[in-house]
Amino acid sequence: QVQLVESGGGLVQAGGSLRLSCAASGRTFHDWAMGWFRQAPDKEREFVGVSNWNGGKLEYAESVKGRFTISRDHHKNTVYLQMNMLKPEDTAIYYCAASFPGNELHYSENAYTYWGQGTQVTVSS
Repeated sequence: QVQLVESGGGLVQAGGSLRLSCAASGRTFHDWAMGWFRQAPDKEREFVGVSNWNGGKLEYAESVKGRFTISRDHHKNTVYLQMNMLKPEDTAIYYCAASFPGNELHYSENAYTYWGQGTQVTVSS
């Protein structure tokens, strides 16, 4: 069992930055690949990015590439999503999720076993 708790969401102006955190507890953190997804109002949940178990392999959605960065801190069992140059279209609830095994990167939410509760990000124009 893995418990995931996101934090760091909020309201920010376009062009600003936020850093989301996802704290994991339970089974060994480094066994899992960690993904970020988001869901905007009236839209389906979509892939944002994913990190393999040690942060050595990263993939991002085209819409966030060059603006968002995922990192992991194994001492804190936490994965981060640094979001820069935010746009109003980035407004969504952001979720972190864990998939196994940790060396595989997945883009589909169906591959993820555990999910956090989500944190709201609102970008004003």
